[in-house]
Amino acid sequence: MNTPVQNYSKIMKVFAIAAFIGLDLMAQEKVSEGERSLLMDLYENTKGREWVHKWDLELPVSDWYGIKVSDGNVVEINLFRNNLVGQIPESIGKFEHLGALNLAFNNLRGEMPMSIGELAQLKTLKVEMNGLSGKIPKEIGKLENLIEFSAFNNFLSGNIPSSIGSMRSLKILNLSSNNLWGEIPKSLGRLTNLEVLGLFENSLNGRVPGELGNLYSLRELVLANNNLGGDIPVEFGQLASLRIFQIQNNRFDSFENLKGMDTEQFLVFDYDRWDTNSQKKNIDKERTRLAKTKFEDGEDK
Repeated sequence: MNTPVQNYSKIMKVFAIAAFIGLDLMAQEKVSEGERSLLMDLYENTKGREWVHKWDLELPVSDWYGIKVSDGNVVEINLFRNNLVGQIPESIGKFEHLGALNLAFNNLRGEMPMSIGELAQLKTLKVEMNGLSGKIPKEIGKLENLIEFSAFNNFLSGNIPSSIGSMRSLKILNLSSNNLWGEIPKSLGRLTNLEVLGLFENSLNGRVPGELGNLYSLRELVLANNNLGGDIPVEFGQLASLRIFQIQNNRFDSFENLKGMDTEQFLVFDYDRWDTNSQKKNIDKERTRLAKTKFEDGEDK
């Protein structure tokens, strides 16, 4: 038979458990009506009722597919390969705490909203394999914390904004397989943390800026299938970390400066001419391949 003290202890434990459960439920439902409304705007603009993984609107926001909540704020939206159809709403820029936005491999159309530059906490932006068109908004250069910007295989056009050179944290920039034209901005040479630069299959022209030789951390440089001309920058000899280098199908006047590069460092090396009188003859043609910038598999992040 329990003593009064024991009974009191059991009662207090029950209250403690109930309070913990209550706090947990409160934490789940803590997302503000404002942020819930922003999510609903995305849902309505991209035909959420036709998604592969639909949101159960009766559940707390923290239980919605692809949504991560921390301290009552939406910090991640990951709707990769989820049959989103429509446009990214301008309201997307109002998520003050969003750290990751992955809308890759869907059926999004229209332009990237200018408000995307307001996502000050954003570290990952993946919109590849959609049907986005129009210019890349220059406002994107305000994303100083962004580490990855992947937008390959869309219909983006116009110049690459020089403002991207302000995104000093950037490690991955992949704009391959779009309709971009004009010159590669010199400002990209300020991205000293950049490890991957993919500009394959656009209509870029002019000379490749020597400033790209400042990208000492660069491991992959894919400029193939454009209209680039002039000489290969002599500064490319400084790219000691480079492992994948593809410049084929352009209009370069000379490959002379390739002699200043250590071609033994490359795992993949593709260009238009095989000169048996230079060190390039040592490159194994069977090893070369086109970097998988066009249909690379997007991972949930």
